Amino acid sequence: MRIALFVTCLADTLFPEAARATVRLLERLGHEVVFPEDQTCCGQMHINTGYPDEALRLVRRHVRVFAPYDVAVAPSASCVGSVRHQHAMVARRAGDERLASRAEEVAARTYELSELLIDVLGVTDVGAYFPHRVTYHPTCHSLRMTRVGDKPLRLLREVRGLELVELPQAEQCCGFGGTFALKNADTSTAMLADKIQNVLATRADVCTAGDASCLMHIGGGLSRLRAGVRTVHLAEVLASTDRSEPAGERDRLEVRS
Repeated sequence: MRIALFVTCLADTLFPEAARATVRLLERLGHEVVFPEDQTCCGQMHINTGYPDEALRLVRRHVRVFAPYDVAVAPSASCVGSVRHQHAMVARRAGDERLASRAEEVAARTYELSELLIDVLGVTDVGAYFPHRVTYHPTCHSLRMTRVGDKPLRLLREVRGLELVELPQAEQCCGFGGTFALKNADTSTAMLADKIQNVLATRADVCTAGDASCLMHIGGGLSRLRAGVRTVHLAEVLASTDRSEPAGERDRLEVRS
């Protein structure tokens, strides 16, 4: 299958290993991954903070860039959720029904990684090896917008060497929420403290999730505590094998456009 990588802003600028891991994983499973170089932000930040006119231009660009592809995947339930639930809404608000229809068509072919693996490719055992004690944080958008359910857990249970431990009060928000963490810093910090307490209670070596944004928030808190717990994106866990090298020593990713 030929799959377009919807890289997301955070993966592009701050956490590229999540995107690299997505490509390595899908290519290992025998698929071709292409990277549409004209892609930009999907507009979620603009929509969520009340700038629909600015978001409209980004929606138009996203639809134009990804319309030629049968399937697109992103290592982010949050951005996939925006494509599915906000793009057509923004277009209709602007009175552009044609764009709204095209946005719905693109959205129907856009998947979060665990959805693509299980629902489209029919795979649960991806041949991964990750010998660590791991707990999984289900991000809010994965639960409530993309509704991936237990798909990430089903994938993690098939990873060789991985000991999966349940996260207490897993469905509670970590407190990030994009600009919420900036505008409501005290509340966000209190929510993060609860999440970190629950992560530490698992005695896990690694906390994983499907969104780099939430992992950034949780990882920052764990780092400040010198807790010794790493945050690792779900894609990186699934891309790991018994021949994997440390992330910083892997060859530079090359994807075909």
